[in-house]
Amino acid sequence: MICGLEGILEWQGDDFVILNVGGVSFRVYVPASTLSKLEDVGSTAKLHTHLQVKEDSLTLYGFSSTEELELFQVLISVSGVGPKIALALLSALRPEQVIMVITSGNAEMLSRVPGVGQKMAARLVVELKGKLPRIEVPLPLDAEVLAALTSLGYSMAEATRALASLPDTPDLTLEDRLKIALQHLSKG
Repeated sequence: MICGLEGILEWQGDDFVILNVGGVSFRVYVPASTLSKLEDVGSTAKLHTHLQVKEDSLTLYGFSSTEELELFQVLISVSGVGPKIALALLSALRPEQVIMVITSGNAEMLSRVPGVGQKMAARLVVELKGKLPRIEVPLPLDAEVLAALTSLGYSMAEATRALASLPDTPDLTLEDRLKIALQHLSKG
């Protein structure tokens, strides 16, 4: 099995990259979080990969961290959740946010991710609760800020980017975090 690739980044698409490894170019599907961490075309990139073998195809999925890879593999183990939905979840939310939302039972938040309906979100919560790795989640207020932003009409991707812009200061209140996130969104 192909567990990782390191090579020259030849191309970046919306949801994939082409990585040249020793003269062989591989198309690797990646979440937005991984795309944002890669350097420019022509630079060296290293990805942790998952190879999906089907009757008619071999498909590689790549991630910038082993945590993302492991979470992807857990997500696709749920009946009805394929790689596209798992990538959509990891593109809309950081791994720790996915874990936090599932462990808190917030199926509504999951259902806001494109491609994830209410039934799928409920299935993820039921099947994965207690099975996800324990991580040190940043601030518990992050889920509340994310919920507030999406309820104000921002997309999950916009809300996640605004959340990523917040300082790692634990003494900020929910209102402060929301205010900073809204300021970030108003600039973009």
